[in-house]
Amino acid sequence: MVDSKSVGLTPSLLWLMAIGSGLVVANNYYNQPLLALMAKDFSVSESSISNIAVLTQIGYAFGLLFIVPLGDMLRRKRIILIDFVFIILSLMGMALAPSVNWLLPLSFLVGFTSVIPQIFVPMAAEMASPEKRSSAIGTVMSGLLIGILLSRVVSGIVGDFFGWREMYWAAAAAMVILAVLIAIKLPENTPTFKGSYRALMQSLISLTKTQPVLRLAAFRGAMGFGAFSAFWTTLVFHMEGPPFHDGPAIVGSFGLVGAAGALAAALVGKLSHKVSAYQIVLFSTLIMLASWIIFYFGGGTYFGLIIGIIFIDLGLQSMHIMNQSSFFALNLGANNRLNTVYMVSYFIGGSTGTYLAAQAWKAYGWTGVVAVGISFTLLTLIAHLGYDKRINR
Repeated sequence: MVDSKSVGLTPSLLWLMAIGSGLVVANNYYNQPLLALMAKDFSVSESSISNIAVLTQIGYAFGLLFIVPLGDMLRRKRIILIDFVFIILSLMGMALAPSVNWLLPLSFLVGFTSVIPQIFVPMAAEMASPEKRSSAIGTVMSGLLIGILLSRVVSGIVGDFFGWREMYWAAAAAMVILAVLIAIKLPENTPTFKGSYRALMQSLISLTKTQPVLRLAAFRGAMGFGAFSAFWTTLVFHMEGPPFHDGPAIVGSFGLVGAAGALAAALVGKLSHKVSAYQIVLFSTLIMLASWIIFYFGGGTYFGLIIGIIFIDLGLQSMHIMNQSSFFALNLGANNRLNTVYMVSYFIGGSTGTYLAAQAWKAYGWTGVVAVGISFTLLTLIAHLGYDKRINR
């Protein structure tokens, strides 16, 4: 057996982690451009079908909480391959679902099992040299965010031309291929935690209480992803109506625009030695705030949406990379658990943003969605300005 520390982070392994992260996390977001098709297929309202997206994100948060910490306790490769079995079964269940009542719990299971990227991220951070840690995290996270964005492109096109069920059959097939590659290429690791599962879970509370850097990163991440999710969940409904009257394929294609912002953010890891983390996070948050101002004044035009999407994706990804770099740099030998606390907060924020945006859309339309997004982003900015320098001085 080859240990991950003896192998080091080779370029091919880093790319496998990045591409694998994108493919797995995409399972959580195929539903967003397909929500309108699902609503029509099952004759339910847009606001009720939005619960599928909410439950997927809640499921992801639970998977992060109960599965990812095991990466400090058990051999990660074994955890990952077992998890792939359940990912494939849940995706096949989505494709076969006879009613919305089946889709809801299955959506939760898709999210619950699709947490492998958050095992890859701390693994890449551990295997990379200290000077390349931020860059390695940036590469894997760029793969993850591009997967989120391009999933909308793919699912929109497949949904328009073939149907929403076919998208889930294709996703299941992709997971089978990826599982085979992981089984062949991924090295093993030596677990760092020697206690029981109960003690492992209790240590999450201890880490949260004792690490202010982690708490601040978790709050910023939650608020940032809440704003991001508010936009992407309601975009399909916004573009169905006037002045656009567009279908899922067009809505999904906006993921290509967001991918440009995600790719640009990959450079953040390389800038971290020249520009302070405080300045990068501040600038990233201001970019996200600017995106919502653009969405408010230009959200009724393609140009306004394109510029706003580039800004919101660039801002979120840049902040996300620096958030994770900040707590991985603590070198506590608990990277999976630190990442668990952060990512559980992140996706609770995302599911909250999704829920509030759906309610705001129902009550106030696009203006309500913008108000939700601005509120989340302002909370991010207030926390950063108020606590970052105090914690890191």
